Amino acid sequence: MHHSLNSEIVLASASPRRLELLQQIGVRALVKPVPVEEVFLVGELPLEFVQRLALEKARHGFELMSQQGIELPVLGSDTIVELDGEVFGKPADSEQAKSMLAKLSGRVHNVYTAVVIKTVNAEYSALSSSQVEFSVLSDEMIEEYVATGESMDKAGAYAIQGMAARFVKNLNGSYSGVMGLPLFETAQLLAKAQVNLSEQ
Repeated sequence: MHHSLNSEIVLASASPRRLELLQQIGVRALVKPVPVEEVFLVGELPLEFVQRLALEKARHGFELMSQQGIELPVLGSDTIVELDGEVFGKPADSEQAKSMLAKLSGRVHNVYTAVVIKTVNAEYSALSSSQVEFSVLSDEMIEEYVATGESMDKAGAYAIQGMAARFVKNLNGSYSGVMGLPLFETAQLLAKAQVNLSEQ
């Protein structure tokens, strides 16, 4: 079946970071963001939530592509930050971003990223779990950071690959997973879905 733009997979995400990470491992992706309501179901645990959202994105993206006659594997992914049972998604505004960062200050939090690849015949999924330790952040540091605008559109109100790198005292897990797409697990799923990684 002939595909548009010689893409190997469809990325059901508007995140420029996920696209960049796929390119890093030689995957050509067609970007097709899908609207998914990021709302918890009653009694849903953070891990169930992040996995369900990744699955919904992959399925929704696959459906939209199929309608256009494109049957490429579709990758859906979702990332959440969790501390003491509280889930930090993307901040609504700078005030919320500041309050998230104040809570993360001096603590170790969990970052979960779920990845699902849906093909014509199957669904493959993986979950990456990382622990990130922040140094103690002064109000001034938080103010300055939020003023950069980097908090917006990021789970937990920070970008590990940006200015917030100076807050990260320790990382146990996957750096790319904290960025939004764990490359080790993603490469394994791509192999299962028989997507070849092209040589750079």
